[in-house]
Amino acid sequence: MGFLICGKCKSYYKLEKGEKAKDFGDKCPCGGSLRYVENLDIVDPRWKSIFLAKKPTRREILKKKINYLLSIPAHLKSRFFRLGSQLKNRFQRPSYGNTYYNSPYGRDLNLESIKNELNLDNIQWPVVLPVTVVITMVYAFTSGIFTLLIFVLLTLVGYLFKDRVRGIKNALITGGFSFFLGSLLTGSYLFLIPLTLVGAINGAVCGWIGGYLRMRR
Repeated sequence: MGFLICGKCKSYYKLEKGEKAKDFGDKCPCGGSLRYVENLDIVDPRWKSIFLAKKPTRREILKKKINYLLSIPAHLKSRFFRLGSQLKNRFQRPSYGNTYYNSPYGRDLNLESIKNELNLDNIQWPVVLPVTVVITMVYAFTSGIFTLLIFVLLTLVGYLFKDRVRGIKNALITGGFSFFLGSLLTGSYLFLIPLTLVGAINGAVCGWIGGYLRMRR
């Protein structure tokens, strides 16, 4: 078993049965460095025993990432879509037959324009592929506040397109591909489809936000 000791705060932690030094970090809660020893013969008897928390496992880190990505409140998403509906009614142009009138910011968000984009045409791969690579790296190898960069990049994709519908479409494809590849890199094969759907949904929402910001520019 052995012990982990910290010379800075004069403390030690006794490893329990089945525990290993690599199960814990290399830093003590006081900020000092932890060192493994077989026994306490070299330690002053006045040193105190402390409790150390184990490092989170890869599965726990992955679960935390998933919970974070799914933590966007449902009511917030519905608010975005409700705002989009209000903007659609405000900026929608009349249509006659199969002729649709475009605003300076692209087509209005209506059912017909969305149906016309249910294909892989008009995908700007020079934009989608580099952003997909960056988001995949951020998703797979970073955590915490750095993951906010994912939403910034997806919003930027939507912002780059004058046509809002195509901007949403390209951001959706970027989000779906990024989360799919990120899931493969992190080994979360069981969550491959749900995470891909989460990526596509976040891409669509961020793409809409990007289009809205461009329209308000």
